[in-house]
Amino acid sequence: MMEESGIETTPPSTPPPSTSLTVSNNPVSTVPPMCSPPGPVFSAPPAGPPITGFSMTTNYDITRGHAGRSPQTPLMPTFSASVTGVVPNTMTQAPAPVGGGSSITFPEEIEDPRMPARFDQSGAGGGGLWGFFKGVAGNSVVKSVLDKTKHSVESMITTLDPGMAPYIKSGGDLDILVTSNKEVKVAAIRDAFQEMFGLATVSGESGQSNIAPQPIGYAAGLKGAQERIDSLRRSGMMHEKQVTVSVENFIAELLPDKWFDIGCLILEDPALGIRLESFTQATPVPSEYVQQAQNLTPADYNLRWSGLMVTVGEVLERNIPHVSRTDWHIMFTGMSRRQMIYSAAKALAGMYKQQLQSKSI
Repeated sequence: MMEESGIETTPPSTPPPSTSLTVSNNPVSTVPPMCSPPGPVFSAPPAGPPITGFSMTTNYDITRGHAGRSPQTPLMPTFSASVTGVVPNTMTQAPAPVGGGSSITFPEEIEDPRMPARFDQSGAGGGGLWGFFKGVAGNSVVKSVLDKTKHSVESMITTLDPGMAPYIKSGGDLDILVTSNKEVKVAAIRDAFQEMFGLATVSGESGQSNIAPQPIGYAAGLKGAQERIDSLRRSGMMHEKQVTVSVENFIAELLPDKWFDIGCLILEDPALGIRLESFTQATPVPSEYVQQAQNLTPADYNLRWSGLMVTVGEVLERNIPHVSRTDWHIMFTGMSRRQMIYSAAKALAGMYKQQLQSKSI
């Protein structure tokens, strides 16, 4: 037998006669069986979170979430035991929801003062849904998308029903009165100004030219268009500052024995002191038809100074089948009178737009 530090032990070769240990000849404890782990005096720190005091329920609703976030796994335990010596968690802990849901919470979202106010569906505090639309409407990208969408919808509507175009594009600050109730003039001017300005209200009212039905020469054409404006102002059919557009067709011998029909357009804006003139393309007229109109006009005709009593259109209607006195231009050029007036009116609208921009600077 060997002796070390006052502890008597039995040599390994000899089986121990007893399971008791003696320290300084006093029994201390009984050696546990080899299959049981020794019990230390101080327990080591837990390797994981405490597992005491948690509860799991089987009636967990997987569809329940946390403020709209992804729902938690139903096997996630609820920890209630506190561990000392751990750095305190800065995340706000909220009580577990009723019904066995997980008590795991997320940090509160702090509003950034640099960001705009949050919009909610109810409209309280953040402007609501309409406030959201007002907010995004100022964005250039969103505005471009909305404009393209609006243009696409309008194009689809006008393609299915062309008659809807005047109603869709009517409105705005531009109000124009055409000194005629003929659709060939009113529609052409309306299309031109709505295309140039986007929105424009264009209507027609019949005005008297007070010259010969078939004016001859540029001076007579200008006179007839101006008289139509003046007659409406004198009769009180429009207010003094009404923007007006007047159209008058005349014939002129531009080359020796070669006659042409031309349309004169005048725009007047008394409020801004703007007056503009434009002319349609010249449509050739066979000289024999002009000669017939001259022969049908009496020599003592009181308006002979301004033109003829019979128009070239009336003569063409009498001599050529299926030709209308109001739109005979398409037979000689392939372009209708409405298209010609539209082209001249678009140029007139462009000049008027430039004048408005220069006035606003």
